[in-house]
Amino acid sequence: MLPVLRKILSAAVFGAAMSCATGALAGDPIIGTWKTEPDRKDLISHIQITACGGKFCGKILSAYDKSGKEVQTKNIGKRLFWDVASEGGGKYGGGEFWVPLVNVEAVPTMALDGDQLKVKGCSHHICGHQTWTRL
Repeated sequence: MLPVLRKILSAAVFGAAMSCATGALAGDPIIGTWKTEPDRKDLISHIQITACGGKFCGKILSAYDKSGKEVQTKNIGKRLFWDVASEGGGKYGGGEFWVPLVNVEAVPTMALDGDQLKVKGCSHHICGHQTWTRL
């Protein structure tokens, strides 16, 4: 086979494999919009989780004060986590998690149980956790 044809065929096979992998992720139960618990500023956020390059990422869609009124923050639209992989059995991990209140990155772990997602992030020996609810 000619080297150029081999490269084209390899690229086509790789592209098809990535498309299938991303398509399979699209049906994963973690995909969707989640409501966080109140943070230290008493703000609740809505987080959108999507498939990103064969793994999962989440971004901050909106934020609300304790009365339910939508508020604007500089973090809306920013990525909250990325490169999180399914580990099977409703468990997710790896990747990185950005903690806006203290501006640090942490290693996330997540466990899905029905419409609740237990989210934990650790940086060195300090960990934080929340339970998010599906919207």
